[in-house]
Amino acid sequence: MQLGVSLNSTHTADGPRLMIERARAAHRAGFASLSIGDRHAMPIPYVQNTPMLGRLLAEWPARPAGCLFLVPLWPPLLMAEQIGTLAATHDGPFIAQTGIGAGAEQFAAVGADLRTRGRVLEEAVAVVKALLAGETVDAPTFDMVGGKVGLRPDRPVEWWISAGVDRALERAARIGDVWYAAPTVLADDEGRRMLDHYRSAGGARAAIRKDALVLEDGDEARRLAAELVARGYRGMSIDALIVGDPDDAAAQLAGYAEAGFDELVIRCMTVPQEAALETLANLGPLAAG
Repeated sequence: MQLGVSLNSTHTADGPRLMIERARAAHRAGFASLSIGDRHAMPIPYVQNTPMLGRLLAEWPARPAGCLFLVPLWPPLLMAEQIGTLAATHDGPFIAQTGIGAGAEQFAAVGADLRTRGRVLEEAVAVVKALLAGETVDAPTFDMVGGKVGLRPDRPVEWWISAGVDRALERAARIGDVWYAAPTVLADDEGRRMLDHYRSAGGARAAIRKDALVLEDGDEARRLAAELVARGYRGMSIDALIVGDPDDAAAQLAGYAEAGFDELVIRCMTVPQEAALETLANLGPLAAG
């Protein structure tokens, strides 16, 4: 099982510098892929994905890289143009991760409709694929007439489709290359059932994101993680995290490999930069292996 890295985009004003440092550390450690998230109308500092990824590609030669798009919040032409430019800039494969998004305030701020987000995701991905293939597209759903993209990637974009229920898993198998499982999914009976359902629908590869805190002092890592969870950390339970020392992490990662996931994407928990860099360094031998 490969290890990728997803960089946390929520920081104070020095967020871009911290993300660059983490990207460099993850590349040195041997992580297989790099990605960053997508949020809008945030009341706290949040580094936006496409401009930040353009900078981070300088730190990430040749290996797969990409970012998450909460598709219903993006006009498909704008999304296609951003992907086309980033993918043409990068000398490695480009990954377009997708999600339907959540949060009434976020949707209202960009004029999107929560009620139609599943259908919009599927239709928008089809439009973006057509635009990136060089087609001129009319798309009534998006009031698009004669849409086209001039700067396009010279290799196929890989599509990672998030899904949490059976119907969405079937959609991921139908329109994507990879099912991108949420960090709350576990390597338990339900996680295996979801994998089986995805693959029975024709899906192939599956990746999962996991928040992690891996320190040489495993007890300290568990203490810090428990404090964060007690304060409501991303709504996650402690068993959804990769926490402890490097041996603990290896055992936890092995469980997801045995369950059938092909790639695990690490996101450092919300901890000081030193702890995040230590986490990446400690996971390096596992990423390289």
